[in-house]
Parts: sequence; C-alpha cells; structure tokens
Amino acid sequence: MPMTRRRALAAPALLLAGPAWAQTSVAQGFPSRPVRMVVPYTPGGVSDITARLMADPLAAAWGQPVPVENRAGADGVIGTEVVARAAPDGHVLGLVSVGHPVNAAYYKLPYDTMRDFSFVTQTTSTPLVLCAAKNFAANTPAELVAHAKKNPGVTFAGTGGVVRLAPVLFGQQTGTELTYVPYRGSTQAHPDLMAGRVDIMFDTVPAALVHIQSGALKALATTGAKRAPQLPEVPTIGEAFLPGFEAATWGMVIGPAGIPAGLLAKLNADCVAALRRPEVVDRHTVLGAEVVTSSPEEMRRLCLAEMEKWGDAARKAGIVPQ
Repeated sequence: MPMTRRRALAAPALLLAGPAWAQTSVAQGFPSRPVRMVVPYTPGGVSDITARLMADPLAAAWGQPVPVENRAGADGVIGTEVVARAAPDGHVLGLVSVGHPVNAAYYKLPYDTMRDFSFVTQTTSTPLVLCAAKNFAANTPAELVAHAKKNPGVTFAGTGGVVRLAPVLFGQQTGTELTYVPYRGSTQAHPDLMAGRVDIMFDTVPAALVHIQSGALKALATTGAKRAPQLPEVPTIGEAFLPGFEAATWGMVIGPAGIPAGLLAKLNADCVAALRRPEVVDRHTVLGAEVVTSSPEEMRRLCLAEMEKWGDAARKAGIVPQ
C-alpha cells in the first residue's frame, strides 16, 4: 500500500487520538508550580481544617507546595470568585462548603454557581443538630411542632446558609411558623439559646456538641441521613418524625470551569487519596465531620440538587437574592 494512502487512512485515527493525547500530556505535566488551595472562609472552620489536612499529602504527591489561602468575605463569595476567574490548569483550587450552592438563594453572584466551576470531589459531610435550652418545653421534633402550633412566635437562631434554611424547610414541611433571629455566628447565638432568649437552633454538631455534653443545651434530633456518631442516642428527624428530612453542611474541592478531563481525573484521584488517609479521617471524626468522597459527576449532581432544594425553600420563605 502506498505511503500516501496509508497516511490518509491513518489520519482520522490520529485526529481522534489528538484530544486524548493532549489531555494526558496536560495531566502528566501537572503541577509545574505551587498549587493554591483557596478557602473562602476564616481560619479554624471545617473547610479550612480539611484544606490544611489535605495540603501535605497533596504536596508530597505532586512535588510542589500546596499553600492554603484564606480569602474570606461575603459568605464565601469573594474567595470563590478568585477560583472562578483562575486559569483552568489545576494550579488554583478551592475548598468550599454547602454555602456555595446556597449562596445563589441569597445573593446576585458575580459568577454562575454551576457553569463557572469544575467539580473535583466531595470532602466531608456534617449533620446539624436541632437543639434548645435544657428547660425548653419540647424534647422531640413532634413536641416542638405541637408547641409551635399552640404558641405562635417560636424563634430560631440562624447564621446564614443551611443553618438558617434548615429550620425554614422544617417549618414549611410541618406547617409551623418559626421566626428567624439572625446571628453572625454560633458563638454569638449560643448564650441567648442557653438562656432561652431564642428558642431553638439548627446548628452544626461540632459547634453545639460541647454545650450538649455539658447539659446547657439539649438535642431534640439530628438532621443527617443516619445518626451522628457523636450523638448516637439522638434520633434523626427523618426516623423520629419527618421521613426524608435531611440537612447537612458539606465540603467540596472545586476548580475553574474548563479543566481538561484527564487533569480533572488526576485531581480527583489525588484529592480522594489524601482525604482517605487514616489520620485525615480520624481528625475529621474528632471534629464531628465524616469524610465523604465522590466522582466529579457525583459532586456536580449533589451541588445542583442542593441549589434547587435550598433555593426553593428560600423562595417560598420570600427570600430574594440581593
């Protein structure tokens, strides 16, 4: 067969192989410099701790430093925008929380929650706990609903995100009217909650646990799909009263949109390996969080589902993005 004909027959195969070769080349050349891990929140929270626990094993795997960069502000919007505007070469990643999809219900964002990002993996899941002062009238979710219907004006402390919207969703699904009292953070809300100046709070287990263990607060239920390991005697709302009810905070690694598929697969594999290290899992357990990993597509689906779920709850509550 003449060389020219052989080349002609081979050309389509070479064209098809081109994109795959290019993606493999990009993945093999990564990283060529330090990889920034942007955390759009203040130091000390679960997202920040997760990023720092991942940084060392990722640096060892990649042969480049992985500095964690806190870019807090506007409920995570400022730091998240940094990730959205970065080049899609894997050298800028972000570690965000469930606040990423929830923020679309509160703000007119400078980026599109889904379109402007690549989704690498889920990192953690942390349930909330429905808690109240030790002398509050109700001891279970059913008693809370009965009490709220007989005594309009039951208040809940909220700090934004799912901590604010979980009681909104609970009220919508149970036909109860709960009044929102805003706080900047759990540490500001807890004194009023313990004193009975505000009635209930759906707080993260790690934030409320010390007060529950001391007896200053009581746990009526948790909000995960299963019981929280730190509160094994406390039933979930789903099993005790409202089947299917679930609310949790979680984390995920994201990057800018357009990361090539081969590189995205490498980022996923390396991040998952870092998260599954025993010392990383154990540290999260102490914090009250569970390490949960996923494929990029699974993470994308979860993010979209959460955005629709909490966005619907916010719209029904009359919350308009500002």
